[in-house]
Formats: sequence, C-alpha cells, structure tokens
Amino acid sequence: MNGIRNFALTGVAGFVAPRHLQAIRDTGNRLVAAVDPHDNVGVLDKYSFDVRFFTEIERFDRHLEKLRRGPDATRVHYVSICSPNYLHDAHIRLALRVGAHAICEKPLVINPWNLDALEELEQETGCRVNTVLQLRLHPDLMALRDRLRQPTLSRHDVCLTYITARGPWYDVSWKGSDERSGGIVTNIGIHFFDLLLWLFGPATACEVHIRDKRRIAGFLALERADVRWLLSAEYADLPFSAEPGTRTTFRSITVDGHEVEFSEGFNNLHTRVYEEVLAGRGFGIADSRPAIELSHRIRETLVSPVASYAHPIISTQRL
Repeated sequence: MNGIRNFALTGVAGFVAPRHLQAIRDTGNRLVAAVDPHDNVGVLDKYSFDVRFFTEIERFDRHLEKLRRGPDATRVHYVSICSPNYLHDAHIRLALRVGAHAICEKPLVINPWNLDALEELEQETGCRVNTVLQLRLHPDLMALRDRLRQPTLSRHDVCLTYITARGPWYDVSWKGSDERSGGIVTNIGIHFFDLLLWLFGPATACEVHIRDKRRIAGFLALERADVRWLLSAEYADLPFSAEPGTRTTFRSITVDGHEVEFSEGFNNLHTRVYEEVLAGRGFGIADSRPAIELSHRIRETLVSPVASYAHPIISTQRL
C-alpha cells in the first residue's frame, strides 16, 4: 500500500498510547479516530487537531464502519489497540470487521485458546493481526541473539530480572486484576517470556517458586538454556534506591555470567515495530502464541519449594 495510511486507536488515554501516537506520526501516517471511556486526552492535540474522539466504543465502531463504506482515502487502514488486556480480543475483532489491520499491544489475548478464532478471522477478512514485540528489535538483544546462534555443546545458564516499582494504584487498577490483566506474569512478563523463547527455544519444564500479587519467580528449562527468572513490582527489590519520579525500573539478563543490562535503549522501538508492520514484516499471531501459552502455563503451575536453582534475589532472602 502506497501513500499515507489512516489509523484509529483504542485506549488513547492510557499509559502506552503516546508511543503509538508517536509511531503513527514518525512513519508519516495520520490518526483519524480514537476512543477511550476516559476523556483526559489532550495529548491528541500534540499530533493533530482533527482526530474524531469517542468515549463509547459503539459510536467509535459506527464511525469506522461509516468510513469503511466511503472512499479509500478516508477509510481506516489500521487500528492500534492500547486498551486493557482483557479488551484486546474484542478490539482486534472490531478492527478486522471494519476491514482494517490490527496493531495490538501485548498480550494479544490473555488465554491462548482465543488465538484460534483470531486466526480464522484473519483468513475470513484478509486482514492481519500484528502485535508489539519491541524487545526483538532492541539493538543489544538482537546482537545477543546473533552471538547465541554460534554452535555450542553446552546449555546456557540464564538469569532474567525485571523489577518495575509500582505504587498502591497498581493493585486497584485493572492491571492488578488477574482476570483483566492476566496478573503480573502476563501483564509485565509477557514480552520477557517472548524474549527468552526467541533467544533459547521452547520450554520443556516450568517451576514457580514464589507467587503473590506483586512478585513471581521461578525456573524454566528451555531448549538451549536453564533460566532463573523474577518479575516484581516491589521497589524494595530494586538494586538501587528508588525515589518517585526518578529511575524506578531495572531490566537485566545474564547469560553464562555475562550481563546484558537493557534498561536503556527503548526510545523509538514502537516506531521500529510500526516500520516493520507497514513493510509487511510485522510480528503476527504465530509469533505471539508461544509466550502466551507459556505465561498461561506459568499461571496454572503450582508453587513448589524453592530449589537450588532459584533466582538469586529469592535465594538471598531465604538466608
């Protein structure tokens, strides 16, 4: 498709929407419609003064259908989905129904069996479902994957840590609801599990050593690696002193004793994702399925006694 593409966006008042708004503009396209039940959306004026905004999904749906029946120059070609996780499935269906491709934040769905129906809808509509797996486009992690492709007879020893401090609001919001977000393992962990599978192959064994509303840790045996992992929203787990408004996130992966600290380098990754989608190389349902299946498996795995291969933070706290 040549020329400027028209975008619509769901969840425009949310945390991640500005990254999509920036990506739409950076790729030379335009946002024509947006929806969110919350009306604190002055951010739209940073990008355009002629975006139709709705607080009701039904009116948004009707508007997109009206545009679909008009000339190609005004119809919506892509719908970017930034709404809460439990609404992704419905909003992807909306996009396909109005003849638009979907670009959906992760996870595409919370439960893996919902992917089957989306694949059928892709076939029926001829439209594609894309997802945002931006870590696969992080320069340091792409370099790491290239190094790991070198032949080796030994398994890799991996330790993955993701700590992102959150206040009490997190527990009250939809993100703190297992039903609406998939819990911490899916809401903040999904792209890290995708990263592990992308780097080291499918999972053959899974253990969970601790699980509560704000922390989960365990062990994965992957095709080419043994992985100790921890996800946490507790500021006390950060390896530095956290103060509100300053650095509050720590991302680290250690492979065979060598650390790749990738807390930085996230600027413009959503734009890179959009560039790949628009070039026909976006990450689709098949790309997202393994991590969604694994996160569901982890959510269903019973907590077992902490073993000798527990994550170092957990091991230290046991002393």
